[in-house]
Amino acid sequence: MFKKLASDALGLSDIGMVIAKEDFDKTESDDFVMHEAGEVIYYLIKTKADEYCFTNYSLIHVDGDSAISKKRLLKRYDYEHSHISNVMLETAGTIDLDIEIKFIMNNDPFSIDIHKKFDTEIKDLYKALHAISQEMIHNQKKYEIAESSLSLAAQAIGKVNTQEGTPAQAFEQITQFANDWMLKSKKQFVKKDYSEVFEMYINN
Repeated sequence: MFKKLASDALGLSDIGMVIAKEDFDKTESDDFVMHEAGEVIYYLIKTKADEYCFTNYSLIHVDGDSAISKKRLLKRYDYEHSHISNVMLETAGTIDLDIEIKFIMNNDPFSIDIHKKFDTEIKDLYKALHAISQEMIHNQKKYEIAESSLSLAAQAIGKVNTQEGTPAQAFEQITQFANDWMLKSKKQFVKKDYSEVFEMYINN
C-alpha cells in the first residue's frame, strides 16, 4: 500500500502526474534548476521515463530512454533563446484516463499525457504557455521593427556625420549608436524571466 501511494505521489505510472511543490526536491529535475540564479519551478510533470520541469527561465526535460533504464538525457530550453508555439490541449473523453498538452519548442514537438485528475493544473499550464507564446510573437515583431529602425537611423546619422567629421569619426559614432540601440532593444524585447506570467495563471 505504501509503495503504491509513493508511486502515485511521485508520478511513477504510465500516465504523467503533476508533482506537488513539496515534492519538487524528490525529482531529478530539481538538481538542474539554477536556484542560485533565481530560477523557480512552477510546474513539474513526471512519467516513468521523463520529467518536464517548467521554470520561470526554461523548460527542463529529463528525457529517459525507457522506464526500466537509468540513463537520462538532460535537455534545457531557455525561453531567452527558445520559441514556444502551437500550444494545444486535448481534454479527456468519457472513458479516457488522461489529458494531453502539446506544443513546439524551437523545432522540437512535445506531447505530454497527464492523468485527468490534474485537469485544473494542466489547464493553468496551458494558459501560461499560450500567454508566453503570444508574448514571444509580439516581442519578436517589436525586435524586428527595432532592427529596421536602427538601419534607417544609422543611414541618417552617417550622412550627417560624414558632412561634419572624418569617415573614421562617423564610423565610430554609428557603431556605438548601433551597439547601444541593439543592447537596449534586446533587454526590452528578448525576455528571460516569465515569472509574472506563471504567477498570473497558477492556481487560478
